[in-house]
Amino acid sequence: MSMADTDTPLVRFGRVLRDNPMIPLIAFLLLLIAVLEVMRPGIVMPFRIGRDGLISSFWLGNLIKFAIPLAMLAACQVLTMLTAGIDLSVGVVATVSAFVCATLSSIWGVPQAVMMALACGLVVGLVNGFGVGIVRVHPLIMTLGTGLIATGCLQVYQRYVINAGSEIPAFLEWLGTGRTMGMPNGLFLFLPFAAFILWLMRYTGFGRNLFALGSNETAAKLSGVKSWQVLMALYALSGLIAALTGLLYLGMIRAPSLSLANPLLLPSVAAAVIGGTSIFGGRGSFAGAIVGALILRVLDTMLTLLQMPEGARTALFGLIILAVTALYVRITGTR
Repeated sequence: MSMADTDTPLVRFGRVLRDNPMIPLIAFLLLLIAVLEVMRPGIVMPFRIGRDGLISSFWLGNLIKFAIPLAMLAACQVLTMLTAGIDLSVGVVATVSAFVCATLSSIWGVPQAVMMALACGLVVGLVNGFGVGIVRVHPLIMTLGTGLIATGCLQVYQRYVINAGSEIPAFLEWLGTGRTMGMPNGLFLFLPFAAFILWLMRYTGFGRNLFALGSNETAAKLSGVKSWQVLMALYALSGLIAALTGLLYLGMIRAPSLSLANPLLLPSVAAAVIGGTSIFGGRGSFAGAIVGALILRVLDTMLTLLQMPEGARTALFGLIILAVTALYVRITGTR
């Protein structure tokens, strides 16, 4: 008799969860939505279960709308965490991109402003890649430093354009605030983006190199992987993604500021970790990060409904993140 034949149903169930980590994540998301409906009847389901039992398209659209920029920044964290790194500059890069686009649109025109905004993200990403891949500075220190430098540069830049005013490009407003069949127009950007990231991680040599570097950098180098090239490309891509996120977020908020996307930084890290990405490298899932972003947005809605003070909300938010992560690790048996 094999060992598998003597396994109890509970053991087999645990093995299924370990092999399919998305199951507990989705189950937890649905549980949170059910709790939210109990807290505020009608917010999720506009009709009684006995009649239609349909999820409110308005609520679902809002949930997805605000989860999209968080999931996009979480993609930066997933990709960098695969190599045992992290990118703490993405919030600042997104803010810089949005501010540059809004202020230059009325001076240079929309196409030039968008290109300059994306170029800012690319430059910061290349500097990060040079520091991490060639100079061998730790990613946490490198990206924190470039984030602070970018913040200072933004404050200096703001002095020169303070009288120029700002203009939000119409197509960004359409992406950020518009809806099609009840769903946010941001999906027209996010769905191709998500498909690209999933394809990049699963089916390309670049994606396999990211996993290899995170699992065992020495072995990857002995196999012929040029780590500095991979890291340069990785952080340049992360900077571009952050800049693109900033443009989308500008269309959503419609008010550029010097701290527009900064509050999304730590939640982006949390979404990646909750989604099953290891901070030690070698394992990660963008699909899990997307669910993680949805979980965080539902949690944020719950805390708002409880009308908690900002300090208590922040503390409880952090505790919930730790609890969710610990529960995920416990269920799946992974680190």
